Amino acid sequence: MIVPHGMTLKLDPRDEYQHEPEAASNFNESMYFDVFDRRRSIGAWFRIGNRVNEGHAEVTVCVHLSDGRVAFWFARPQIASNASLDAGGFKVSVVEPFKALHIAYEGEVLILDDAKALRDARSAFKQSPRAHASISLDLSGVSPMHGGEIVNLDGSRWDLDPETSAYRGHTEQHIAARGTIRVGDTVIDVDGFGFRDKSWGPRHWGNLYWHKWTPVTFGPDFGVLLALMGRPGQEPDVVGHVWRDGALLPLTDARLDVDYGPDFVQRSMTLELETAAGRTLMTGEVLSTTPLQHRKANPAGGETLVRIIKGVTLFKCEGREAWGMSEFLDLVEDGRPVSTLRHL
Repeated sequence: MIVPHGMTLKLDPRDEYQHEPEAASNFNESMYFDVFDRRRSIGAWFRIGNRVNEGHAEVTVCVHLSDGRVAFWFARPQIASNASLDAGGFKVSVVEPFKALHIAYEGEVLILDDAKALRDARSAFKQSPRAHASISLDLSGVSPMHGGEIVNLDGSRWDLDPETSAYRGHTEQHIAARGTIRVGDTVIDVDGFGFRDKSWGPRHWGNLYWHKWTPVTFGPDFGVLLALMGRPGQEPDVVGHVWRDGALLPLTDARLDVDYGPDFVQRSMTLELETAAGRTLMTGEVLSTTPLQHRKANPAGGETLVRIIKGVTLFKCEGREAWGMSEFLDLVEDGRPVSTLRHL
Protein backbone atom coordinates (compact mmCIF):
# COMPACT_ATOMS: atom_id res chain seq x y z
CA MET A 1 0.00 0.00 0.00
CA ILE A 2 1.05 3.56 -0.66
CA VAL A 3 0.05 5.58 2.41
CA PRO A 4 -0.27 9.30 1.57
CA HIS A 5 1.75 11.84 3.56
CA GLY A 6 -0.04 12.82 6.76
CA MET A 7 -2.04 9.58 6.86
CA THR A 8 -1.64 6.35 8.81
CA LEU A 9 -2.94 2.77 8.84
CA LYS A 10 -5.60 1.31 11.13
CA LEU A 11 -5.58 -2.49 11.45
CA ASP A 12 -8.88 -3.83 12.84
CA PRO A 13 -9.99 -7.51 12.88
CA ARG A 14 -13.54 -6.36 12.07
CA ASP A 15 -12.31 -5.50 8.58
CA GLU A 16 -12.22 -9.24 7.82
CA TYR A 17 -16.00 -8.94 7.49
CA GLN A 18 -17.97 -6.98 4.92
CA HIS A 19 -18.21 -3.19 4.94
CA GLU A 20 -21.15 -0.90 4.32
CA PRO A 21 -20.89 0.00 0.62
CA GLU A 22 -19.85 3.55 -0.14
CA ALA A 23 -21.85 5.69 -2.56
CA ALA A 24 -19.11 5.52 -5.23
CA SER A 25 -20.26 3.51 -8.24
CA ASN A 26 -16.89 1.71 -8.34
CA PHE A 27 -16.97 0.48 -4.73
CA ASN A 28 -15.22 -2.89 -4.50
CA GLU A 29 -14.74 -5.39 -1.69
CA SER A 30 -12.62 -8.38 -2.58
CA MET A 31 -10.43 -11.20 -1.34
CA TYR A 32 -7.59 -12.94 -3.19
CA PHE A 33 -5.88 -16.22 -2.31
CA ASP A 34 -3.04 -18.25 -3.72
CA VAL A 35 -2.12 -21.77 -2.63
CA PHE A 36 0.90 -23.90 -3.57
CA ASP A 37 1.78 -27.51 -2.79
CA ARG A 38 5.10 -28.12 -4.46
CA ARG A 39 5.23 -31.80 -3.52
CA ARG A 40 2.10 -32.35 -5.58
CA SER A 41 3.12 -29.83 -8.27
CA ILE A 42 -0.08 -27.86 -7.76
CA GLY A 43 -0.55 -24.10 -7.80
CA ALA A 44 -3.87 -22.31 -7.57
CA TRP A 45 -5.23 -18.81 -7.10
CA PHE A 46 -8.69 -17.41 -6.55
CA ARG A 47 -10.40 -14.03 -6.32
CA ILE A 48 -13.90 -12.90 -5.48
CA GLY A 49 -14.89 -9.24 -5.47
CA ASN A 50 -18.23 -7.54 -4.91
CA ARG A 51 -19.06 -4.49 -7.02
CA VAL A 52 -22.48 -4.16 -5.50
CA ASN A 53 -23.20 -0.66 -6.86
CA GLU A 54 -22.64 -2.08 -10.33
CA GLY A 55 -24.87 -5.07 -9.51
CA HIS A 56 -22.34 -7.86 -9.90
CA ALA A 57 -19.46 -9.75 -8.36
CA GLU A 58 -16.23 -10.87 -10.03
CA VAL A 59 -15.15 -14.49 -9.53
CA THR A 60 -11.88 -15.98 -10.78
CA VAL A 61 -10.69 -19.57 -10.26
CA CYS A 62 -7.34 -20.75 -11.64
CA VAL A 63 -5.66 -24.11 -10.96
CA HIS A 64 -2.30 -24.97 -12.52
CA LEU A 65 -2.38 -28.77 -12.74
CA SER A 66 0.68 -30.99 -12.46
CA ASP A 67 0.41 -32.15 -16.11
CA GLY A 68 0.77 -28.57 -17.39
CA ARG A 69 -2.90 -27.90 -18.07
CA VAL A 70 -4.71 -24.98 -16.46
CA ALA A 71 -8.26 -25.07 -15.12
CA PHE A 72 -9.70 -21.55 -15.33
CA TRP A 73 -12.99 -19.77 -14.77
CA PHE A 74 -14.16 -16.16 -14.68
CA ALA A 75 -17.70 -14.90 -14.17
CA ARG A 76 -19.62 -11.77 -13.17
CA PRO A 77 -22.62 -13.15 -11.27
CA GLN A 78 -25.34 -10.72 -10.25
CA ILE A 79 -25.54 -9.65 -6.60
CA ALA A 80 -27.97 -7.42 -4.70
CA SER A 81 -25.96 -6.73 -1.51
CA ASN A 82 -22.48 -6.70 -0.02
CA ALA A 83 -23.48 -8.90 2.90
CA SER A 84 -21.05 -11.70 2.02
CA LEU A 85 -18.44 -12.89 -0.45
CA ASP A 86 -20.63 -15.64 -1.87
CA ALA A 87 -21.41 -15.60 -5.59
CA GLY A 88 -21.03 -17.66 -8.72
CA GLY A 89 -20.33 -20.86 -6.77
CA PHE A 90 -17.45 -19.32 -4.78
CA LYS A 91 -17.77 -18.62 -1.05
CA VAL A 92 -15.50 -17.20 1.64
CA SER A 93 -16.24 -17.95 5.30
CA VAL A 94 -14.44 -16.07 8.09
CA VAL A 95 -13.79 -18.65 10.83
CA GLU A 96 -11.67 -16.38 13.04
CA PRO A 97 -10.51 -12.91 11.95
CA PHE A 98 -6.81 -12.73 11.02
CA LYS A 99 -6.42 -16.44 11.86
CA ALA A 100 -8.67 -18.78 9.88
CA LEU A 101 -10.81 -18.74 6.73
CA HIS A 102 -12.53 -21.36 4.60
CA ILE A 103 -12.96 -21.02 0.85
CA ALA A 104 -15.05 -23.20 -1.43
CA TYR A 105 -15.96 -23.35 -5.10
CA GLU A 106 -18.44 -25.55 -6.92
CA GLY A 107 -18.87 -25.04 -10.64
CA GLU A 108 -17.47 -25.16 -14.15
CA VAL A 109 -13.90 -24.53 -15.30
CA LEU A 110 -12.27 -24.36 -18.71
CA ILE A 111 -9.51 -26.90 -19.33
CA LEU A 112 -6.67 -25.14 -21.15
CA ASP A 113 -3.64 -26.94 -22.59
CA ASP A 114 -1.96 -23.54 -22.66
CA ALA A 115 -3.14 -20.59 -20.53
CA LYS A 116 -1.96 -18.22 -23.28
CA ALA A 117 -5.33 -18.97 -24.89
CA LEU A 118 -6.75 -16.43 -22.44
CA ARG A 119 -5.19 -13.64 -24.50
CA ASP A 120 -8.36 -14.11 -26.56
CA ALA A 121 -10.66 -14.89 -23.65
CA ARG A 122 -13.84 -14.82 -25.71
CA SER A 123 -12.56 -17.55 -28.03
CA ALA A 124 -11.16 -19.54 -25.11
CA PHE A 125 -14.57 -19.61 -23.42
CA LYS A 126 -16.29 -20.65 -26.65
CA GLN A 127 -13.83 -23.31 -27.79
CA SER A 128 -12.24 -24.88 -24.70
CA PRO A 129 -13.47 -28.11 -23.12
CA ARG A 130 -15.01 -27.81 -19.68
CA ALA A 131 -15.05 -29.83 -16.49
CA HIS A 132 -16.67 -29.62 -13.08
CA ALA A 133 -14.53 -28.37 -10.21
CA SER A 134 -15.08 -28.79 -6.50
CA ILE A 135 -12.71 -26.96 -4.15
CA SER A 136 -12.66 -26.87 -0.35
CA LEU A 137 -9.68 -25.32 1.46
CA ASP A 138 -9.02 -24.39 5.08
CA LEU A 139 -6.66 -21.42 5.31
CA SER A 140 -4.78 -20.44 8.48
CA GLY A 141 -2.64 -17.37 9.03
CA VAL A 142 0.99 -18.20 9.81
CA SER A 143 2.23 -14.61 9.96
CA PRO A 144 0.94 -11.36 11.45
CA MET A 145 -1.37 -9.32 9.23
CA HIS A 146 0.20 -6.64 7.02
CA GLY A 147 -1.60 -3.43 6.02
CA GLY A 148 -4.90 -1.94 7.16
CA GLU A 149 -7.22 0.96 6.35
CA ILE A 150 -5.74 4.33 5.36
CA VAL A 151 -7.05 6.93 7.82
CA ASN A 152 -6.23 10.45 8.99
CA LEU A 153 -3.77 10.77 11.88
CA ASP A 154 -6.68 11.26 14.31
CA GLY A 155 -8.25 8.02 13.11
CA SER A 156 -11.02 9.69 11.11
CA ARG A 157 -12.03 8.49 7.66
CA TRP A 158 -10.00 9.54 4.63
CA ASP A 159 -11.95 11.64 2.14
CA LEU A 160 -10.55 9.99 -1.00
CA ASP A 161 -11.43 10.66 -4.63
CA PRO A 162 -13.15 7.54 -6.04
CA GLU A 163 -12.10 8.41 -9.59
CA THR A 164 -8.40 8.18 -8.74
CA SER A 165 -8.57 5.49 -6.07
CA ALA A 166 -7.57 1.83 -6.03
CA TYR A 167 -8.65 1.01 -2.44
CA ARG A 168 -9.45 2.44 0.99
CA GLY A 169 -8.07 -0.51 2.90
CA HIS A 170 -5.80 -3.42 2.05
CA THR A 171 -4.57 -6.31 4.22
CA GLU A 172 -2.23 -9.20 3.42
CA GLN A 173 -1.02 -12.35 5.18
CA HIS A 174 1.12 -15.47 4.70
CA ILE A 175 -1.03 -18.59 5.05
CA ALA A 176 -1.03 -22.37 5.26
CA ALA A 177 -3.65 -24.28 3.25
CA ARG A 178 -5.17 -27.74 3.58
CA GLY A 179 -8.04 -29.32 1.72
CA THR A 180 -9.06 -30.80 -1.59
CA ILE A 181 -9.16 -29.59 -5.19
CA ARG A 182 -11.14 -31.71 -7.66
CA VAL A 183 -11.08 -30.94 -11.38
CA GLY A 184 -13.01 -33.50 -13.40
CA ASP A 185 -11.61 -36.90 -12.42
CA THR A 186 -8.43 -35.41 -10.93
CA VAL A 187 -8.40 -35.17 -7.12
CA ILE A 188 -5.60 -33.37 -5.29
CA ASP A 189 -5.19 -33.39 -1.52
CA VAL A 190 -3.53 -30.04 -0.79
CA ASP A 191 -1.17 -29.41 2.12
CA GLY A 192 0.89 -26.32 1.41
CA PHE A 193 1.36 -22.60 1.82
CA GLY A 194 0.37 -19.40 0.10
CA PHE A 195 -0.78 -15.84 0.53
CA ARG A 196 -4.00 -13.88 0.79
CA ASP A 197 -5.18 -10.29 0.66
CA LYS A 198 -8.32 -8.23 1.07
CA SER A 199 -9.23 -4.83 -0.40
CA TRP A 200 -12.20 -2.52 0.04
CA GLY A 201 -13.14 0.92 -1.18
CA PRO A 202 -13.51 2.59 -4.58
CA ARG A 203 -11.38 0.96 -7.29
CA HIS A 204 -10.59 1.50 -10.93
CA TRP A 205 -7.99 -1.04 -12.07
CA GLY A 206 -6.41 1.54 -14.35
CA ASN A 207 -5.55 3.77 -11.38
CA LEU A 208 -2.84 1.32 -10.29
CA TYR A 209 -0.63 2.35 -13.30
CA TRP A 210 1.84 -0.50 -12.69
CA HIS A 211 2.92 -2.82 -9.93
CA LYS A 212 5.13 -5.86 -9.52
CA TRP A 213 3.93 -8.02 -6.64
CA THR A 214 5.83 -11.07 -5.43
CA PRO A 215 4.40 -12.81 -2.35
CA VAL A 216 5.97 -16.14 -1.34
CA THR A 217 5.67 -18.27 1.79
CA PHE A 218 8.59 -20.68 2.29
CA GLY A 219 7.06 -22.38 5.32
CA PRO A 220 5.45 -21.70 8.71
CA ASP A 221 8.37 -19.47 9.74
CA PHE A 222 9.61 -17.52 6.73
CA GLY A 223 8.21 -15.49 3.85
CA VAL A 224 8.76 -12.47 1.63
CA LEU A 225 6.51 -9.81 0.13
CA LEU A 226 7.68 -7.19 -2.35
CA ALA A 227 5.36 -4.74 -4.06
CA LEU A 228 6.93 -2.17 -6.37
CA MET A 229 4.27 0.44 -7.09
CA GLY A 230 4.79 2.72 -10.07
CA ARG A 231 3.29 6.14 -10.72
CA PRO A 232 3.84 8.43 -13.72
CA GLY A 233 7.03 10.48 -13.55
CA GLN A 234 8.07 9.15 -10.14
CA GLU A 235 10.44 6.58 -8.74
CA PRO A 236 8.54 3.42 -7.74
CA ASP A 237 7.36 3.07 -4.16
CA VAL A 238 8.77 0.08 -2.28
CA VAL A 239 6.26 -1.75 -0.07
CA GLY A 240 6.54 -5.09 1.68
CA HIS A 241 8.45 -7.08 4.26
CA VAL A 242 10.65 -10.01 5.11
CA TRP A 243 8.85 -12.21 7.63
CA ARG A 244 11.11 -14.20 9.93
CA ASP A 245 11.32 -15.13 13.63
CA GLY A 246 7.64 -14.25 14.03
CA ALA A 247 8.06 -10.62 12.97
CA LEU A 248 7.33 -8.62 9.81
CA LEU A 249 10.45 -6.61 8.99
CA PRO A 250 9.37 -3.71 6.73
CA LEU A 251 11.34 -3.18 3.53
CA THR A 252 13.42 -0.01 3.53
CA ASP A 253 14.57 -0.45 -0.08
CA ALA A 254 14.45 -3.04 -2.86
CA ARG A 255 15.71 -3.75 -6.35
CA LEU A 256 13.97 -6.04 -8.82
CA ASP A 257 15.78 -7.16 -11.99
CA VAL A 258 13.52 -8.98 -14.45
CA ASP A 259 14.34 -11.09 -17.49
CA TYR A 260 11.45 -10.80 -19.94
CA GLY A 261 10.47 -13.13 -22.74
CA PRO A 262 8.31 -12.37 -25.78
CA ASP A 263 5.56 -9.78 -25.26
CA PHE A 264 7.28 -8.60 -22.06
CA VAL A 265 6.16 -11.61 -20.01
CA GLN A 266 8.37 -12.29 -16.99
CA ARG A 267 10.66 -15.37 -17.20
CA SER A 268 12.96 -14.94 -14.21
CA MET A 269 13.91 -12.32 -11.66
CA THR A 270 16.37 -11.36 -8.94
CA LEU A 271 15.21 -9.47 -5.85
CA GLU A 272 17.50 -7.55 -3.48
CA LEU A 273 15.56 -6.63 -0.35
CA GLU A 274 16.72 -4.32 2.42
CA THR A 275 15.33 -4.19 5.97
CA ALA A 276 16.69 -2.70 9.20
CA ALA A 277 18.09 -6.17 9.91
CA GLY A 278 20.11 -6.37 6.68
CA ARG A 279 19.95 -7.61 3.10
CA THR A 280 17.99 -10.56 1.69
CA LEU A 281 18.61 -11.93 -1.82
CA MET A 282 15.94 -13.97 -3.60
CA THR A 283 15.63 -15.35 -7.14
CA GLY A 284 12.58 -16.49 -9.07
CA GLU A 285 12.02 -18.71 -12.10
CA VAL A 286 8.57 -18.46 -13.69
CA LEU A 287 7.02 -21.89 -14.33
CA SER A 288 3.60 -21.03 -15.74
CA THR A 289 1.77 -17.79 -16.58
CA THR A 290 -1.83 -16.71 -16.96
CA PRO A 291 -2.58 -13.51 -18.95
CA LEU A 292 -5.50 -11.34 -17.84
CA GLN A 293 -6.76 -7.91 -18.83
CA HIS A 294 -9.25 -5.22 -17.82
CA ARG A 295 -10.72 -2.71 -20.25
CA LYS A 296 -12.47 0.53 -19.34
CA ALA A 297 -13.70 3.48 -21.39
CA ASN A 298 -11.82 6.66 -20.48
CA PRO A 299 -13.09 10.29 -20.44
CA ALA A 300 -11.21 11.08 -23.66
CA GLY A 301 -13.41 8.63 -25.52
CA GLY A 302 -10.77 5.93 -25.82
CA GLU A 303 -10.11 2.80 -23.82
CA THR A 304 -7.84 2.14 -20.85
CA LEU A 305 -6.27 -1.32 -21.03
CA VAL A 306 -4.74 -2.95 -17.96
CA ARG A 307 -2.67 -6.12 -18.43
CA ILE A 308 -2.03 -8.55 -15.58
CA ILE A 309 0.39 -11.48 -15.90
CA LYS A 310 0.05 -14.01 -13.08
CA GLY A 311 3.12 -16.24 -12.85
CA VAL A 312 3.51 -19.39 -10.77
CA THR A 313 7.14 -18.93 -9.76
CA LEU A 314 9.83 -21.05 -8.12
CA PHE A 315 11.56 -18.80 -5.59
CA LYS A 316 14.90 -19.54 -3.92
CA CYS A 317 16.15 -17.71 -0.84
CA GLU A 318 18.73 -18.56 1.82
CA GLY A 319 18.93 -22.21 0.80
CA ARG A 320 15.16 -22.69 0.73
CA GLU A 321 12.78 -23.15 -2.19
CA ALA A 322 9.06 -22.54 -2.56
CA TRP A 323 6.45 -21.85 -5.19
CA GLY A 324 4.88 -18.40 -5.01
CA MET A 325 3.31 -15.75 -7.22
CA SER A 326 4.75 -13.05 -9.43
CA GLU A 327 1.96 -10.70 -10.47
CA PHE A 328 2.94 -7.97 -12.92
CA LEU A 329 0.24 -5.38 -13.61
CA ASP A 330 0.61 -2.59 -16.20
CA LEU A 331 -1.34 -0.04 -18.07
CA VAL A 332 -0.70 -0.63 -21.76
CA GLU A 333 0.33 2.40 -23.82
CA ASP A 334 1.12 2.17 -27.54
CA GLY A 335 0.96 -1.61 -27.22
CA ARG A 336 3.59 -1.84 -24.48
CA PRO A 337 3.38 -2.33 -20.68
CA VAL A 338 4.28 1.01 -19.12
CA SER A 339 6.74 -0.43 -16.57
CA THR A 340 8.97 -1.78 -19.34
CA LEU A 341 9.54 1.75 -20.59
CA ARG A 342 11.97 2.31 -17.71
CA HIS A 343 14.75 0.31 -16.08
CA LEU A 344 13.74 -1.11 -12.73
